[in-house]
Amino acid sequence: MSKPEIAAIGEVLIDFIAEQEATLEDVQSFRKFAGGAPANVVVGIRRLGIPVILISKVGDDAFGRFLIKSLQYEDVDTTYVFKDKEYHTGVVFVQLIGAQPEFILYSNVAYNNMKEDEIPKPLIQRLKVLHFGSVLFTQEPSRTTVFKTVEYARNFDVLITYDVNIRKDLWRDRIEDMWTDVLTGVKLSDIVKFSESEILDLANELGIHNKKTDIVLDILFKLGPKLIIITKGAEGATFYQKLKRKIITIDIPPYSVTPVDTTGAGDAFMAAVIAGIYSFMKKRGYPSLTKRRLYKLGRFAVIVAALS
Repeated sequence: MSKPEIAAIGEVLIDFIAEQEATLEDVQSFRKFAGGAPANVVVGIRRLGIPVILISKVGDDAFGRFLIKSLQYEDVDTTYVFKDKEYHTGVVFVQLIGAQPEFILYSNVAYNNMKEDEIPKPLIQRLKVLHFGSVLFTQEPSRTTVFKTVEYARNFDVLITYDVNIRKDLWRDRIEDMWTDVLTGVKLSDIVKFSESEILDLANELGIHNKKTDIVLDILFKLGPKLIIITKGAEGATFYQKLKRKIITIDIPPYSVTPVDTTGAGDAFMAAVIAGIYSFMKKRGYPSLTKRRLYKLGRFAVIVAALS
């Protein structure tokens, strides 16, 4: 296998998914799965046939060993999934009601303890794509580590992709800080994915009411990204690309399936976007994306997410 040119930095954790369709207080049993949004993304990319590497941290414990084995089973490069001696592996408990997941996620775990001097700079220098999310923003030293890593990658024309993927439960009384960091992530990225609910929450935070998405997009594009994607669940997605002073809008229709469990569908979508973008890259940096290419890319991502 050739050396990976795509990497993600972020959480890998244990998903404990409820076996009963009920609230967490009423669930009696759970099944254990490997999870974490960036980890799911790299697995998705690898399943699409592209070498990929994860930069993360697990505890030096049984769950950590399980996660590393799970990633290796998927042929993901785990060279830089470190084992932490101070903190245990992260876990999340997931309830499913009507195929829609709800989460309880915990702080003070191994991936919150990623340190800047652990990041492999030679790897970052040779990448074509680096992906990240917002969960690591919630706690130091990982917050500084992920921002510094992305900033470093930008010096080498690495394409930066970012799935906002907000977990408000981790922020609680720090919502203002949350949005500050979310927007810092946007400023550092070439491609950004929001869910529709996240865009509406951001609009409210900015004092923009009546669902004025165009005003929010204008603010976001002024921060620097070239492509903003808004996923809309059963209604598909919309791609917005900034070309000079014009915003190109591409609506992607849904691919109809009967939902059973939507956990990880957004990660599968993101994996397909990154894989598609990578296939268009003749050199480093943001590739040429015509309307036709954007539509094909979006349609591919929607279908992959629906079938995940």
